[in-house]
Amino acid sequence: MNLGGIDWGRIGADLDARGCATTGPILGDAECDALIATYDDDARFRSRVVMARHNYGHGEYRYFAYPLPDTVAGLRAALYPKLAAIANRWEGGFPADHAAYLARCHEAGQTRPTPLILKYGEGDYNRLHQDLYGALVFPLQATVLLSDPRGFEGGEFVMTETRPRTQSRVEVVPLARGEAVIFAVNRRPMKTARGTAKVVMRHGVSRLRSGQRFTLGVIFHDAK
Repeated sequence: MNLGGIDWGRIGADLDARGCATTGPILGDAECDALIATYDDDARFRSRVVMARHNYGHGEYRYFAYPLPDTVAGLRAALYPKLAAIANRWEGGFPADHAAYLARCHEAGQTRPTPLILKYGEGDYNRLHQDLYGALVFPLQATVLLSDPRGFEGGEFVMTETRPRTQSRVEVVPLARGEAVIFAVNRRPMKTARGTAKVVMRHGVSRLRSGQRFTLGVIFHDAK
């Protein structure tokens, strides 16, 4: 894991302007391979979701159980303080330390871990959605591409932004292997002529035309 090259000033500006920002590669090939290899280890996960059963799309994902793999726990703990500074500028009220924020989640009954690995094959996709798991929602999250993008076609990360009285805007985010996209979970503030409006954000994945695609989702609030 290498977070030293992230330009947090640019990340903050991109999130303010578009609701998403890319980090450059933060995980190496070996770390990506190791996380992909965990997918078939039932002991590492608390649940498996087949998207078609719930009309979420096609493909599947698995939520990690506690204790999280070291790489996942490390990303959660290292990214959170930087993102909390942005979240506090947007909304306010978030502690600087992730352990303190998780304690709030657990006190509110949100005790189930939310980091997950998503697996897509040919024809799979993920419908536009928001990852809301209870009353407490941290407003930013991250997705890391674990697969080599040369090994699949399609499967682009997609965001939509819906502003008041305006048609939705679409953002397609290409990623390198080991690179993260950081994005708004639910809403982001936007300055308008009348003050500040809340812009509704949703994210998903376009149809995979060939190959196989794994991603790691890093969500900072836990689930009820």
